[in-house]
Order: sequence, then C-alpha cells, then structure tokens
Amino acid sequence: MDQVDFNAPHSMGTTIIGVTYNGGVVLGADSRTSTGVYVANRASDKITKLTDNVYVCRSGSAADSQVVSDYVRYFLHQHTIQLGQPATVKVAANLVRLLAYNNKNNLQTGLIVGGWDKYEGGQIYGVPLGGTIVQQPFAIGGSGSSYLYGFFDQAWKEGMTQDEAEELVKKAVSLAIARDGASGGVVRTVIINSEGVTRNFYPGDQLPIWHDELESHNSLLDILGAPEPMNI
Repeated sequence: MDQVDFNAPHSMGTTIIGVTYNGGVVLGADSRTSTGVYVANRASDKITKLTDNVYVCRSGSAADSQVVSDYVRYFLHQHTIQLGQPATVKVAANLVRLLAYNNKNNLQTGLIVGGWDKYEGGQIYGVPLGGTIVQQPFAIGGSGSSYLYGFFDQAWKEGMTQDEAEELVKKAVSLAIARDGASGGVVRTVIINSEGVTRNFYPGDQLPIWHDELESHNSLLDILGAPEPMNI
C-alpha cells in the first residue's frame, strides 16, 4: 500500500459559491482542507474577510489563497485610510485580480469576491486560475463546482430574497459534498447587505441527505451496529 504523504501541500479541493440577491450577496463554502487523500482540517473557514463590507471565498492551494487575501486586506486598509471611506467591492476585486494575474505562474488559487457597497449594491466577482475577472450574478468554484453548473442553470433566478439565496447556497454546497470527495465537512455562509454582515454555520446533521448518502452518526460503530466499547 502506498504511503500517505503528510508533507504534501495543503489543498482546498473545494466548493465555493457566491450568489447575488435582491439587496445583497450570500457567500458559501464547505470546510474540507486536504493533503492528498488525507483530510488535514475538516472544519476550515474558506470565507475570509477583506474589509467590513467585502469577503473572499478561497479555493486551490490553501497557502496561495491565504497570502493573496492577506496582501489584499493590507492594501485595502491603506486605501480606506487614504480615501476616508470604505473601499468598493469593485476595487477589492480588482486588487485580487491584479495579484492573481501578475503572479499567475506561481499561484494555484481560484477566488470569488463578494460584498455590498452604497454605489452598486451587492456584487459578485469571479477570479479563477490565471487572474481573469468576471462580474456575475452568481459564481461557483473549486472541484465541487463541476457538479453544480446544471443545478444553478435550473435553480438560480433574478430577484431572490435573502432566505431563498441562502437556502440555494446551502443546498448547492451539500449537493457538491455528496458527489465530490475533495469537498466535505460543514457549510459556512456569509450574508452581506446594507445592514452589515451575518455569518451562519450548518453542521453535517443539518444538511439535506442526497441519493445513497449515509446519515450522519457520532461514531462509525453506530453504522456497523456494534456495541459501544467499554470505558477503561
């Protein structure tokens, strides 16, 4: 049997999603960070704050996406001080794009920038591998996104309410977790609108169960039907 390489780069084979709705945006992600076939972190937070009104969903190399987020957060802080007002979502997304494009030969990360500002309301920008920037009503990324394109074509619609948008994101991430071995764990969402930011957390036992999935259990022994081990 091949040895598992625990020193392999940490990768967020991931499902990340950004959706606009009537009044703001909802960002969502799973929480599995893997090192090859080994799950290095089953509850990581892939939705990172850039400013009070802008967040970024990270996929690909964990190290690359973290360093891009750190640089952008630093530059936006300077920008806010110079202007005396919060940076717009477009400025934040273009800073991400600038770093991703100028370092495209060295970075393995795809990002989704989402936020709300008083000029253009809720906005979602996709910045995939290579540093392109595309403004979209919704964006999906990571290894789990392959399973979701048809679902979003059918399920996404203009003018959704906040609850509809969050339910769509939660459903989509749980569908990807069911099919994609590199996505898993819990679902985290971030809602951004004129009133501020709301973070939500949905553990595995609060997610829908899809075809052929096992229900969540506290122990593998529950599935096997074996008695609990004796306390020693």
